[in-house]
Amino acid sequence: MMSKRLLAHTRRVMPSSSSSRFSSSTTLHSKAAPAVMNLVQSEMPETGHRPSGYVGPSYEQILETRKTHLTPNLVAHFKKPLVIHEGHMQWLYDHEGRRYLDMFGGIVTVSVGHCHPKVNQALSEQISKLWHTTNIYMHPKIHEYAERLVAKFPGNLKSVCFVNSGSEANDLAMLMARVHTGNQDILSFRNAYHGMSPYTMGLTAHSTWRFPLAGVNNGLVHVMNPDPYQGIWGGAACRDSPVQTTRSCQCQEGGGCQAGSAYYNELEETFKYSLPRGKVAAMFAESIQGVGGTVQFPKGYLKRAAALVRANGGLFVADEVQTGFGRTGEHFWGFEGHDYVPDIVTMAKGIGNGFPLAAVVTTPEIAASLGQALHFNTYGGNPMASAVGIAVLDVIEEEQLQRNSLEVGTYFLKCLEELQQRFEIVGDVRGKGLMIGVELVEDCEKRTPLATPHVLEIWETCKDLGVLFGRGGLHGNVLRIKPPMCIDRSDVKFAVDVLDRAITASLAKKK
Repeated sequence: MMSKRLLAHTRRVMPSSSSSRFSSSTTLHSKAAPAVMNLVQSEMPETGHRPSGYVGPSYEQILETRKTHLTPNLVAHFKKPLVIHEGHMQWLYDHEGRRYLDMFGGIVTVSVGHCHPKVNQALSEQISKLWHTTNIYMHPKIHEYAERLVAKFPGNLKSVCFVNSGSEANDLAMLMARVHTGNQDILSFRNAYHGMSPYTMGLTAHSTWRFPLAGVNNGLVHVMNPDPYQGIWGGAACRDSPVQTTRSCQCQEGGGCQAGSAYYNELEETFKYSLPRGKVAAMFAESIQGVGGTVQFPKGYLKRAAALVRANGGLFVADEVQTGFGRTGEHFWGFEGHDYVPDIVTMAKGIGNGFPLAAVVTTPEIAASLGQALHFNTYGGNPMASAVGIAVLDVIEEEQLQRNSLEVGTYFLKCLEELQQRFEIVGDVRGKGLMIGVELVEDCEKRTPLATPHVLEIWETCKDLGVLFGRGGLHGNVLRIKPPMCIDRSDVKFAVDVLDRAITASLAKKK
């Protein structure tokens, strides 16, 4: 499928010292084997960055501190969790100097690259001037940033409230919708993820992310997820993606998506039987579901859903926490690919390239609802966050990262489609730009999720060979590929080659 440059040998790394603090020189760079493997190691793309030697607690001490002093909800990935101490653009380095290609971007958060020099410089300059005042005093950066950010939106989406995380942003959007409309009921999709605050936990529709708390579901309705691959209906041309499902359909050219219409009919049924007529507060939708496994909706569905919600007195909220800032390639915002303009947009993650920053953008009329009572966010739009936000926008524009997402992402998807054609366990390849999912299955016809031990084996092998993928979906069988938007085709070739090797090794072991 592609040329494979091979290293003759993998390189063994000695265990770290058990002393309380140690310094390890970085001897493993562009051609290092990230772990001890029996597989022949493909060569990593070159990088000119040379990380500093690690100085800090020993690996054993970190494990002990995590066990005894950090809350158990902080679950680390991999059998032997990584200690990452440095990052540069698309690369991460562990405490022993091993280099990894980051294909998960800090859970879709690192947009322009780890420690991007321009973003670093903007933060450094602001830190030397002013850290924090809260918004009881005016400072210039929040005003500069507000103008830059709202200029990216269509229509009358011209008012912004800054917060610190995606959960906060969606929490605030729920409040705005209820206060503005005077209605209570809010809809979201099954399989959606919108945060983990007590308020947004009700929006999130995964049993694995729910605590048994009274009132979490108060005024919240989860509707059928319009998933063209795993759902009841789906076809060969449902998605706005270079790669479609292998399911067949009878849709006629120009006649619309039958699967989308069937899912929309189910949404109408919810309005008929489960909601007060004309008294809906809002509906939330990710433009592409993230935690749920990069699920894309049928073309035209969200546009029709938004019209239905508005006809019943509600607002439509686009959750752009993962899909915003050019990640989907063709558009700056994911909702633009669905051909509608939402009433409220929430964003986080890539907005700050890893710095705690989030925002809610809406119309001045809806924003006015926050004036009915005092509402305050101590750190929202602080000088440091605003400076970082401006720099991120600058880098996306100057380095044409939206275009890079489209071109490199499309190439990535087509390379993964070739893997799908070779391996039956690759049931579906989907996404747009650099928002990509690869669903692993036991049976490609029945679309049965691949058993967890086999998924973990492939995932761990990819890590050992130097590529970090995420996992998502209710069963954890979807590889989530959402790297920093600065990656290039050589990175794609390496990542796909590693995944090829990991799948091949797993199948050979299974046989």
